[in-house]
Amino acid sequence: MKLYLKQKIFSWSSRFTVRDANGDDKYNIQGELLSWGRKLHVFDKADREVAFIKQKGFSILPRFEVYIEDHFQFEVIKKFTIIRPEYDMVGLDWVIKGELFSHEYKIVGGYGPVATVSKAYFSWGDSYSIDIVNPETEVKVLAAVLAIDCALAIGGTAV
Repeated sequence: MKLYLKQKIFSWSSRFTVRDANGDDKYNIQGELLSWGRKLHVFDKADREVAFIKQKGFSILPRFEVYIEDHFQFEVIKKFTIIRPEYDMVGLDWVIKGELFSHEYKIVGGYGPVATVSKAYFSWGDSYSIDIVNPETEVKVLAAVLAIDCALAIGGTAV
């Protein structure tokens, strides 16, 4: 299953749409303009909030908590690395590893691949193609990708 995420480059409130493989709108993402730290809300087509991502304050490296249907699920933590970016996901057995210069990363679980994320090189705003192995993990994978994107914006290192 594939999702396509394209952010608008000059969006003050971080509003954008996630589309499916057919190009149909699947999720709407809304950021909070005036908030302490980054916060993103993920809404489905019926305008129900299915995930919430918020930056955890007072941390040297970026950390983001992920809530799905109002319940804490996991935390995405950027690791201190020099050669290639890596992230831990506390609360899941997933690890996120990326190649700094190829603009690609994979989410891998204890049972194997979870998703592959590819970032477009030349586009206005950030554009991603997300290939998800198990459709049941769709919202978790999308939330993880959004948290990583926020961490990259804060940390200044691009995956």
